[in-house]
Amino acid sequence: MSIMFVGQSLSETVFEDFSGDAAERWDFVADTVMGGVSSGRAEIVGDGNKRALRLRGTVRTDNNGGFIQARRRFSEPWPHDAEGLRLRVQGNGARYFVFLKTPNLSRVWHSYRAPFVAKTKWHSVDIPFHMFSPSHMGMPAMVTASDVNSIAIVAYGDDYGADVSVSGIRLS
Repeated sequence: MSIMFVGQSLSETVFEDFSGDAAERWDFVADTVMGGVSSGRAEIVGDGNKRALRLRGTVRTDNNGGFIQARRRFSEPWPHDAEGLRLRVQGNGARYFVFLKTPNLSRVWHSYRAPFVAKTKWHSVDIPFHMFSPSHMGMPAMVTASDVNSIAIVAYGDDYGADVSVSGIRLS
């Protein structure tokens, strides 16, 4: 799947529709890599043009933990003039995050983060890039979209049952 389609305006740019080998593009990561005790899974559900990434599990803040995520790394740059993301989501009414990474971050746990609420019915969530905040002091402010090389859908920061699905990610 190509990130940028020649001849389409930016408002039509589909980054991810979870078609094809989407399960190969997305990785599940939990805080257990750092001693936490959260658990869960990420999977591609549905078929045909009604596929989605579903992240679910239990987020626990014990042992300095507190996250589960589905992450996609990529090498093709996003358009520099992109102003934000539009996600099509459904969930359990809880707060989730999008984490973005750039190659110049000095620590693996650094990211740019923006929250969203996943209501129980399918809906679109618009997140302008200026809404992303650095995760740690001393990080530079959010950079341009063309610097991003990783995106993650994340259940983070509180003890709760996570269940969120994303059926599309577009650049706006």
